[in-house]
Amino acid sequence: MYKIGTLNKISPVGLARLTDDYTVVEDVAEANGIILRSYDMHEMELSENLLAVARAGAGVNNIPVAQCAEAGAGVNNIPLDKCAEQGIVVFNAPGANANAVKELCLTGMLLAARNVPAGLAWASTLTGTEGVGKAVEKGKGQFAGTEIKGKTLGVIGLGAIGVLVANAAETLGMKVIGYDPFLSVKAAHSLSNTIDIVDALKDLYPQCDYISIHVPVMDDTKGMIDAEAIAQMKDGVVFLNFARDKLVNDTDMLAALESGKVKKYVTDFPNDAVIGKEGVIATPHLGASSAEAEDNCAVMAADEIMDYLENGNIVNSVNMPACTLGPKKGTRIAVISKADAGALEKVAAIADGDVINKTRGDYAYTLAETSGDVDAAALEGEGIIRVRILK
Repeated sequence: MYKIGTLNKISPVGLARLTDDYTVVEDVAEANGIILRSYDMHEMELSENLLAVARAGAGVNNIPVAQCAEAGAGVNNIPLDKCAEQGIVVFNAPGANANAVKELCLTGMLLAARNVPAGLAWASTLTGTEGVGKAVEKGKGQFAGTEIKGKTLGVIGLGAIGVLVANAAETLGMKVIGYDPFLSVKAAHSLSNTIDIVDALKDLYPQCDYISIHVPVMDDTKGMIDAEAIAQMKDGVVFLNFARDKLVNDTDMLAALESGKVKKYVTDFPNDAVIGKEGVIATPHLGASSAEAEDNCAVMAADEIMDYLENGNIVNSVNMPACTLGPKKGTRIAVISKADAGALEKVAAIADGDVINKTRGDYAYTLAETSGDVDAAALEGEGIIRVRILK
């Protein structure tokens, strides 16, 4: 019986995926797997029982990376390195909330185009006014906006969310230009074939009436939307950020709003710098806050943990390499090690079935089928972090 702990309220739809081989426990120190959303794990003691952590969301910024392995994008709440060092595999749920973020992004674009927030604020001041209808007709002209049909949208980052935003905007009659130097084959196949792809941001910036960014925060993307980038954009551009707040230099963005270079800044990440400022439309981090997204993320997280605990397969990990042999047929050997520990040779000498070995950064994962009994102690040694024999 596997034990699963939760650190946030997890969708019942996701927990219902757990089979009779699983029980949900209150004490996470007993858990073999943890499912969470935004709970910050950095100060947690990680039990020896813990084999896997799955975030019911796309990021893992609440999980301790330094104790887990080489960090993936957006993993601030989970200590990835810490987990890797202890042989704990960390999963996330990429794409499970993509539609929710896409819809909010389109909402933000329409709010900016039609000047809706200012109109709503003004309309609320008419409460108690005699002749509201006449006042509305007299004052509505000050909030006239523009339509998005026929305008050009630039999409920076064509992952699961960026592709959905690009395709939806084109359906609404916009011309779309995309940029992603790491465009995957899967994303390319999902993208409308009439969307233009450019090789450099300098070719995207000056053409676009709206720009939406969908990239992770990394060393080379942090603050990438700065004064230099904004200077290359079309005058009066509307910039949308439903990815991560640290992608945008707030000081430079506010200066651009004040000068009129940027017409509106729509962000899902309010902070002390931008909240309440003229030209800023800020939503309270609602991107993935839909009932459907929460269900989808929880289902994916539960499925990932079960596949790893039962079969040793790793799919959508942010600190270990992807590695799968499908459903377990007999006995399976699963070894997490340092990349230079020679685990492959040790496992291959014992296994009499398929063997696969993958590396990610400083870590390796070896998975093998075998028909005989295996002594886990025979696989121990320097650089070997965790050995599991699955029967």
